[in-house]
Amino acid sequence: MTDIKSMNFEELKEKLVAMGEKEFRAAQIYEWMHRKLCGGFDEMTNISIPLREKCKESFSFCTLRAVDRRESVDGTCKFLFELPDKNVIESVLMKYHHGNSVCISSQVGCRMGCAFCASTIGGLTRNLLPSEMLEQIYEITKISGERVSNIVVMGTGEPFDNYDNLIRFLEMISDVRGLNISGRNLTISTCGIVPRIKEFADGGFTANLALSLHAPNDALRQKLMPVARAYPLTEILSAMDEYYQKTGRRLTFEYSLISGVNDSAAQARELSSLIKGRNCLVNLIPVNEVKEREFKRSHAKNIENFKNILEKNRINVTIRREMGSDIDAACGQLRKSYMDKGVNRE
Repeated sequence: MTDIKSMNFEELKEKLVAMGEKEFRAAQIYEWMHRKLCGGFDEMTNISIPLREKCKESFSFCTLRAVDRRESVDGTCKFLFELPDKNVIESVLMKYHHGNSVCISSQVGCRMGCAFCASTIGGLTRNLLPSEMLEQIYEITKISGERVSNIVVMGTGEPFDNYDNLIRFLEMISDVRGLNISGRNLTISTCGIVPRIKEFADGGFTANLALSLHAPNDALRQKLMPVARAYPLTEILSAMDEYYQKTGRRLTFEYSLISGVNDSAAQARELSSLIKGRNCLVNLIPVNEVKEREFKRSHAKNIENFKNILEKNRINVTIRREMGSDIDAACGQLRKSYMDKGVNRE
């Protein structure tokens, strides 16, 4: 059956008309799904019972089930959601003074193979549908009872490895008929898939683009991130510059600090030279320690020194506020723990 929650408004209207229904029914059903966040056709009380039954026969209706939830002392909530096919994914609600942010997954697992990341352990299972990306936000909104103002596609998976579904998700989450979240409040994080960055730049989007950089040169980056073997930094940065030129959106470079690997003063100076002259922000991230990986987070003194060197070179830099460090904060940790218990095995 057709996944109704992954259909945009025009597609839904066209389908309903083909089924012999009036066009206005599409607006009603779309509002129930993407504004009222209903849990199924039976909740659509202004839709006739015969139409509801017809929809049940024609469409699948994606919903997620929260199978685990952990709340940090700082208010961060991490959710483990079960998909209709029994796979599980993670999402995180982060509360800030300026509003609530949700970090969503774009894939079940990941094939990028970054050496310090828990999400890649076990590889890629499948891509998420637009409905499954939307549902992470919808379910968190319903569970928390609070409005989500910012969305970060930075959880498990490489968003640009699921490009078509990502684009459909972005179009629908920003639709005025739905939650109407501005592109300025959407952030996409990528390992640096150059063709997709360029395609995204040509797509007319206004989302923020963040590059998972993590190294100041190709040699080290290739050791940490297999994708770097396909796309050297000169090509990636050129594509990022193109995105900035076409959108005017400040670029973000994410840099996970790993003790003794990429956190030296010399590497801070090398990074400064690499990205100087750009309208950008470097987000320094003390690496999340994962028991399956040998990497350790940088010492506080090294983190501060790295930050100071970047600032002396007139580069905007922040140290990511640690949130949820007591609830398996690293992407993929909660899912892996759940899988290891055998709960999700058939």
